[in-house]
Amino acid sequence: MQKHALIVGLGIAGMSAALGLRRAGWTSVIVERAPERRTGGYFINLTPEGMRAVDDLGLDTLHTRDPERGTTWSLNRRGHRRPALGWLDLPGRPTAMVRGDVEAALWQQVQPHGGDDVEVRFATAPLEIVDGDTATEVLLEDATGRRYRETFDLVVGADGLRSTVRRLAFGPHERFMTTWNAMICAFPLPAQAPSFGEQDSLISARPGRAVWVFGLADRAPTALLTYCTRDIDAEFATGRTERLRAVFGDMDHPAVRHVLDALPTTADCLFDSVHQVKMDRWSTGRIVLAGDAAWCLNLFSGMGTTAALRGGAELGRVLTEHPDDLAAALAAWEARLRPFITTHQRMARLKHQWFVPTNRALAGVRTLVLRLAVNARRSVTETRLLQAAAPEPHGV
Repeated sequence: MQKHALIVGLGIAGMSAALGLRRAGWTSVIVERAPERRTGGYFINLTPEGMRAVDDLGLDTLHTRDPERGTTWSLNRRGHRRPALGWLDLPGRPTAMVRGDVEAALWQQVQPHGGDDVEVRFATAPLEIVDGDTATEVLLEDATGRRYRETFDLVVGADGLRSTVRRLAFGPHERFMTTWNAMICAFPLPAQAPSFGEQDSLISARPGRAVWVFGLADRAPTALLTYCTRDIDAEFATGRTERLRAVFGDMDHPAVRHVLDALPTTADCLFDSVHQVKMDRWSTGRIVLAGDAAWCLNLFSGMGTTAALRGGAELGRVLTEHPDDLAAALAAWEARLRPFITTHQRMARLKHQWFVPTNRALAGVRTLVLRLAVNARRSVTETRLLQAAAPEPHGV
């Protein structure tokens, strides 16, 4: 008998789950609260694990944007620049792109089959979920206000940090969301900052706040502003542009001013507080959470997209391995993913200091470590160049 799933959320985790379910022989309905699919987006990266998940899901149209000619620059208080290590210099050599590149590749796989094994309904959201022994009943509402009930063999909550599915099936957000006392604002820039190369990346970090510009191939860079705060609610009391100008206005470098000047005109902007989601279990009965709804590694981890893709690919595998035992499949899915997620949730605390040192002492340590790493890399490069230029030894 054909098995039928409801997926809530048309983001990376939701579409990845749909492709995984398809490979296991399931059909899916994806409901998305927004009236249309998102495009564009800010800088993300995929690790080798993420690229393997790309292959597993058949995303052969994924466009990558590794900068081939760019340099990463660190800007000090006086406005001077020096070479630095950027995000793409981390171990594992992540692959650069923007969020919309991954979503477009997923959509290319979902869309041609729409109506057959994956149906997409926009402007639709769940209001109630009743989990049963043989099926799960969901009350849905569309943009016209029409409410209707449908039953599914599985419900996948892939609807983000403040997941409706998680709230309905597991409890209030406060039970699972850890607060990091930090804010982020990520958005695409219309053009590179003045006096820098098209694919250059920039970092201006001070204790408690930082501005990053991520250079990319084939398009203008994207920006990330992040800062620490003791009062999350107060950060939303005024408009985001006004608040960010208050936080960063005295960082009087032309590149920082360029980023702040672009804020009022951008229509594609993420401005939010930073959290992780910690849960003892990601499933209950016939309901399972995926992506940020389940674990939210957060932007500092740099692993959110990799984890979402891997979650969808693994879901397809376990359902194929346990075609007649959903409980065993979901238990196997969690057992495979949990160590990976736990490791990167912990690593995110360290990476947080890479993005924005939270005090002066850590800022000093960060500067010293980066300077030593840049010098070490320069030494290795010079040694390789000398070895390449050395004449071949003559045979005896």
